[in-house]
Amino acid sequence: MKAFITLVFITVTLATYAQTKYSNEFMNIGVDAAALGMSNAVTASTKDVNAGYWNPAGLVNLEDRQLALMHSSYFANIANYDYAAFAMPLDDRSAFGISLIRFAVDDILDTTQLIDDQGNVNYDRISLFSTADYGLTFSYARKLPVQGLNYGVNAKVIRRIIGDFANSWGFGFDAAIQFKTDNNWEFGVMARDITTTFNSWSYDEEAFERVQNAVEGQNQELPETTEITIPKLQLGVAKTYTFHYDYTLRAELDLNMRFAQNNDIISTSFASINPALGFEFGYIDMIYLRGGVGNFQNELQIDNSESLSFQPSFGLGFKYNGIHVDYAFTDIGDQSVALYSNVFSLKLDFSIFR
Repeated sequence: MKAFITLVFITVTLATYAQTKYSNEFMNIGVDAAALGMSNAVTASTKDVNAGYWNPAGLVNLEDRQLALMHSSYFANIANYDYAAFAMPLDDRSAFGISLIRFAVDDILDTTQLIDDQGNVNYDRISLFSTADYGLTFSYARKLPVQGLNYGVNAKVIRRIIGDFANSWGFGFDAAIQFKTDNNWEFGVMARDITTTFNSWSYDEEAFERVQNAVEGQNQELPETTEITIPKLQLGVAKTYTFHYDYTLRAELDLNMRFAQNNDIISTSFASINPALGFEFGYIDMIYLRGGVGNFQNELQIDNSESLSFQPSFGLGFKYNGIHVDYAFTDIGDQSVALYSNVFSLKLDFSIFR
């Protein structure tokens, strides 16, 4: 049974690449527990090292170098998601950042050679492999001559590996702007994969043949060698309120748009729109309480009726002398499908050493 499950997993995974019209969904999970606790509604207000992911235009707000780290596990600790980023101001008008994401399932049993040509079972022939996705992003941001208006761009390199069965390289670009008014209104636009991101796959035919022959009746051709990640557009508006000097409240509404029809709450043949709403309550710029709701989906039921599902999130944060520790309780699906995960992230502002 274990051998069969493993072989079907590999076969279905590889076959999926031949059918998909967009890919690299691991790049849409999100980074930074502070943002995840707000249901990813930070497009307009992000302004630290993590802005390289959410909206690179926000990097111009950096006053010193920053380092960010994050780890989370999904699907009952089967999949590990790790993130590291560094950013720094170049001068008083521009900034640079670099980040790396790894999403992987490690130590998968390869039982394709468990049974030899004579039908003998040899457990020594079992090996382990990993399926891992990597995203390396280079970010640049600059202030424009208009007061409060900034722009940013990302160049992304995608590397995907499925053991010795298949691997791919991909390249893509993002573009973004942010605008802040004098009365603390903030606006943001993030266009992901604006040129469409192409992944070019190569396969080990010998390894793939083992999968084809190991499952009886399976003899499909090699999948297509190219994946396409279609563009996505994120629009955000945020407002920060201050009460009695010590208390702050930041609220943001984002609209996440895909140029494809799916189960989003607003869906047409041209585009689908999914809203996300996030809140952050702060006390003396040290303790933060966060919450949000997003990923609204129209789910088709057995009786052909539709029900609305959504993804709530919750988070906490603590900041002291340039050290930020954040926690989020969230998932990567809606509340009825995926298991919730505990996400922790750390951010270090190098001003602590000054």
